[in-house]
Amino acid sequence: MTVFAGQGDAARSMALLWGGQDIPAAQAGGPRKAPGPRRALNIDMIVEAAIAVADADPMTAVSLRAVADRLGCTSMALYTYVPSKAELLDLMYDRAHAELSAHHDLSGGWRAAVASWAGELRAFYLRHPWVLQVSHARPVLGPHEQAVMETLAGIVFQTGLPAATLRGVVAALFHFVRGNAQAAAESRIAAAATGMSDEEWWAGRSALLGRLAPDFAERFPMSIRLSARERDTARRDGATYVEDQADEAFATGLAVLLEGVDATRKTLPPPPSA
Repeated sequence: MTVFAGQGDAARSMALLWGGQDIPAAQAGGPRKAPGPRRALNIDMIVEAAIAVADADPMTAVSLRAVADRLGCTSMALYTYVPSKAELLDLMYDRAHAELSAHHDLSGGWRAAVASWAGELRAFYLRHPWVLQVSHARPVLGPHEQAVMETLAGIVFQTGLPAATLRGVVAALFHFVRGNAQAAAESRIAAAATGMSDEEWWAGRSALLGRLAPDFAERFPMSIRLSARERDTARRDGATYVEDQADEAFATGLAVLLEGVDATRKTLPPPPSA
């Protein structure tokens, strides 16, 4: 399920994202939806509770009622601090990204720093798979989300490539990490969502394919060639195997991307002599 952020009141969301904590709805661009009882709540508590709810069951959409239940209050009490679920989603998405490091060691060179950034971001997505359901087509534009790109930009500018080229590099790296993490995360939740393990699913489909398309290997020889090693080593737990494939694809794909960036660097004209 894809969710689009930024669907609430723009002024309220941006004020909550950038204007500090505990901003009442009336100060964030409009009247409060409901007064709610006074409780010892604040924005941090509400957002952290919402993230915990989403982490516990990434397949279920977060509701204000579920967040309130976790906090031991009524959902009406939350409206004092956050206008609606739409603004809460923006806050959750941005706040979750605060876990990520703002700096990666450049002493080992830009390639090692990019690899560190990419590995940390992938691990973050796997800890919070619900984040991957939030489309990046319309970013939240919060400070923590922006810091992720700022950190990567600070690393890749060390390559010496022009900004026009680096825009494509940053996009390629970001979407590669996100896409790979999506495959790994979905393999983890597929069994719970469908009631069937990966091993059972593949076994059933393979048997049908063998009967219905006995000439599959002749029709798609390159696909068979690509999967030859996997067929020889696929006697493992289904979900673990799929995750192992994603891990290997991540390491290989990242190495190829970084090699391509390095090759592009070598096409730059030498700097003028002093």
